[in-house]
Amino acid sequence: METSNVFNVVETTIADIHAAFLAGNLTARELVQIYLDRIAAYDKKGPSINALISLNPRAMEEADRLDKTFKSSGFAGPLHGIPMIMKDQADIAGMATTLGSVLFEDHVAERDGFVVSALKKAGAIFIGKATLGELGGGDTHGSLFGSTRNVYDLERTAGGSSGGSAAAVSANFATVAVGQEGFASIRRPSIWNGIVGMRPTAGLVSRSGVYGGWPTINGSLGPMARTVEDLAKLLDSMVGYDPNDPVTAYGFGRAPHSFAEGLDSDALRGARIGILREPMGFASKPDTDDFQEIDGIFGNAVEALGEVGAEIIDPVIIPDLAPLLAKRARCVEDDEAAFRTFITGSSNAHYATRKDVSNSPLFEKVVKQARDRWLHDDSAEAHYEYLRAREALMARLLSVMADHRLDAIVHKAVEHQPTLIRDGVNPPYVDQTGAPHINTFLVFVPSIVVPAGFTREGLPAGITFLGRPYDDARMIQFAYAYETATRHRRAPETTP
Repeated sequence: METSNVFNVVETTIADIHAAFLAGNLTARELVQIYLDRIAAYDKKGPSINALISLNPRAMEEADRLDKTFKSSGFAGPLHGIPMIMKDQADIAGMATTLGSVLFEDHVAERDGFVVSALKKAGAIFIGKATLGELGGGDTHGSLFGSTRNVYDLERTAGGSSGGSAAAVSANFATVAVGQEGFASIRRPSIWNGIVGMRPTAGLVSRSGVYGGWPTINGSLGPMARTVEDLAKLLDSMVGYDPNDPVTAYGFGRAPHSFAEGLDSDALRGARIGILREPMGFASKPDTDDFQEIDGIFGNAVEALGEVGAEIIDPVIIPDLAPLLAKRARCVEDDEAAFRTFITGSSNAHYATRKDVSNSPLFEKVVKQARDRWLHDDSAEAHYEYLRAREALMARLLSVMADHRLDAIVHKAVEHQPTLIRDGVNPPYVDQTGAPHINTFLVFVPSIVVPAGFTREGLPAGITFLGRPYDDARMIQFAYAYETATRHRRAPETTP
């Protein structure tokens, strides 16, 4: 029997797949093969989305093992047989963690990261590693792979840095994916590729076995999916305390029994939602037609929130938002310590320090934006000012929410349309345009994006639900209610 006649993976969900398993209409092996066939047809051929760096040679072996388990004892876990993709910033044993760079092409991991291990235990099958902004930041360009294309316009960027994960999910190369965000790296590519994505509150999801982990705290792994329900199911199997990532001690006991159980399409009814309209995206240009196009879609989304019963407080103003966000700065010592921890994932690592990386003769092949970020060192004084600004902004955000008795703040997911690839790899080197980063500036707040419509050019736009620390479950509920009421997700025509 042809597997293509058994099951159509386009826009399928975890529930659809599990129903097909139970009905005897599908096996994990067949499902993996269908996805691999789509990847073969569309990732490097046809539209050449270029979302994947590597495929897992053990994927079929894992599928066969899970099929045997299913025959003998049923589902191995809540994600039994679900094919997924990991941003190539996290370790999967036996696969290279390349960071999208020729510098790390041979950096083969000998361990599973904490989240990878947890997802495997839940029954997930990692079928590949996704492209990313080289060295873990910026739009999805890299010396190892080139550029990843936006699935709605092949001349435009997928965003970043989790652009490969977003494009792969939107193109139906897998059921779900995991991204990583330290600035806007999950949320921006998610919306630019028409899917949902979330950066959970720091401490819910471990970063051990991930580049950009402890002792830094801004970055977080997060779920990416075509539906909020699948995102919630994926997150359920990602959360957990990990002594190798001390930030997870903050999240201990803060996650509900399940993010996916009890999703309510009426969750927005009676909820008090504050609308944050002040421009705050990276390099945003409010006077341009492009910005105004997104602004119009956002206005329609605000109306839709009211139509489903939310109480709208429009606008809300956070004092000194822009000048405080401008004080963002890195801690050089923490970055170095985090790199040293990450590099131990391979016994054959070529570098011991970040300086070793920049001294490599291969470093000149790294894309310009990634080189600039790697070499840029903020001063200790600048980092101290950032910490002060972060505390001030958190207090002001929470005060605004308390003053207005808000349940969530809604703002634009991204303030501009996807930019052109040619403008990202050549002067003027456009990168990360329009990306709000208030959530990763503050660190301990949840943020989830949902599609909210399409521009005249046929490009997706979206909205963000931003909440109080560890109010992740309620943000997911609101996103689900909005998604259910509006249904803006639509499969791209580039990968039919």
